[in-house]
Amino acid sequence: YRSAFFMGRHPIGYEVQKVLAAVDYFQNWAERTQSRLPVGVAGYGEGGLLAFYSAAIDPRVDAVWVSGYFQPREGMHREPVYRNVYGLLREFGDAEIASLIAPRPLIIEACRTPETSDLPPLIHGNNYAGYGKLTTPALDAVQSEFSRAQQYYHQLGVTEKISLVICNQGKGAPGSDSALHAFLGALGVNGALPPSSDAPLQDRRKHFAPEVRMKRQFDQLNAHTQAIVRESCFRRDEFWSDADDASVEKWQQTTRPYRDLLWDEIIGRLPKADQPPNARTRLIWQTPNWKGYEVVLDVYADVTTYGVLLLPRGLKPGERRPVVVAQHGRDGRAKGYASEPKGPLGAKLADRGFIVYAPQNLYIDEARFRRTQRKAFALGMTIFAPMVRQHEQALAWLATLPFVDAQRIAFYGKSYGGKSAMLIPAIVEGYCLSICSADFNQTVWKHTSIHDIYSFVFYLEDDHTEFDFGERFNYSEIAGLIAPRPFMVERGHRDGVAPDEWVAFEYAKVRRLYDEMGIGDRTEIEFFNGGHEIHGVGTFAFLHKHLQWPEPEFQVDR
Repeated sequence: YRSAFFMGRHPIGYEVQKVLAAVDYFQNWAERTQSRLPVGVAGYGEGGLLAFYSAAIDPRVDAVWVSGYFQPREGMHREPVYRNVYGLLREFGDAEIASLIAPRPLIIEACRTPETSDLPPLIHGNNYAGYGKLTTPALDAVQSEFSRAQQYYHQLGVTEKISLVICNQGKGAPGSDSALHAFLGALGVNGALPPSSDAPLQDRRKHFAPEVRMKRQFDQLNAHTQAIVRESCFRRDEFWSDADDASVEKWQQTTRPYRDLLWDEIIGRLPKADQPPNARTRLIWQTPNWKGYEVVLDVYADVTTYGVLLLPRGLKPGERRPVVVAQHGRDGRAKGYASEPKGPLGAKLADRGFIVYAPQNLYIDEARFRRTQRKAFALGMTIFAPMVRQHEQALAWLATLPFVDAQRIAFYGKSYGGKSAMLIPAIVEGYCLSICSADFNQTVWKHTSIHDIYSFVFYLEDDHTEFDFGERFNYSEIAGLIAPRPFMVERGHRDGVAPDEWVAFEYAKVRRLYDEMGIGDRTEIEFFNGGHEIHGVGTFAFLHKHLQWPEPEFQVDR
């Protein structure tokens, strides 16, 4: 699922292609024999899903029987992750998909669905995104969605072409005689049918192992996706062929459409903030070198953003200083960058005289933010969509402060904050530079490899996957959207995010781009002997250089 999703494919799409291959067969047979027979598609449970989508896509399907699947989809984030179709709910519920089948016959059978047990025990505390439950929907929910679908058929004057067959108040066994009669009748097969009998209790075929067939089909889909991954570098080159690096000016002009596409089609573009910041602050720390404030800002009528502001002491009247936005990692807290025991990044920067703002991003509380990401996927966005607007609001507020130089606001993020340091400044041009720490790598391999232990395929990180990313962007392309602004990578040799070779391979493309535009002095990479951590040596020097702020003459001691 993750590999296919990242490469712009979907397991449902693959399976629909198989159904339509069967339709192709009968179409070819009809052309050879010049004797066309009606084609129907029927399915139960996940088979009902595939029958439903196949008929909606291909008008050659004359009638469809959907058993044990039809219902409202607003709870898609609670269903198994493979049902997550990116952006579906922006335009489609099951009723709207039914409208694509109209005016062809559609038989919906409300019955007991295949059900799964409760979620398995937590694995490393983060299995919330990938798992989901299959449950039989309440009959009134099915009827409500059916009523919406019925309206489309009514508008076409073919209300009789859609029917709902209810089996024992929606809890009976699938495959009822009533549904079968309706389906066959829609295909022109009429007359009495022999009495139905119970399904066999065991598979009567000899020497047949369904597990072997399923494994074979899984391997086929996996191999196909991995072939797409191997070809993706060529697809990205084709996709970026209109970007012109002959000069900084041409690069900025020709990459604007790519930035818009990243925002609109992958991250998701929400409306601009419709509230003034209306900042609420309170003093929470005082040290000899700086003061710390909690900050709450309004974004929308019911959405705020929160962060911590560290102000160095000794600010002179009329003085405007640079700001470093210090972004925490997954399940981190803004306060941690002023007080965390392993080395508070924000505090160290404030000790050096920088104004520091540490925003609270949304990737906290494993259960909630992963579930939120599932909801966002169904709406065609990621959790970065609201975070972009939150960062814009924070920048707008910072620019109003009399001691802030709005032209010198930098972004420095670690881990998931490093991912933020890639995606957010690529869109939000108010950041004058970006530093990606403990995250930069060959992100296409990171999301799709079935061989490397670093791959997210082997971990429960569904929230990291952006739909249709891999044939259009890798981290070097995202860095290209940050260019010509200064960009730096901070990398510990023992960081388990990826091996040094992946990082160096991907960064080499960034360095070449900056060099070819004549701005090679604006990008750096620092490898250090450490792990998944902030090193704070080359990056601090990078900040002082490009923010034009003098380094302290002596070691700061708080």
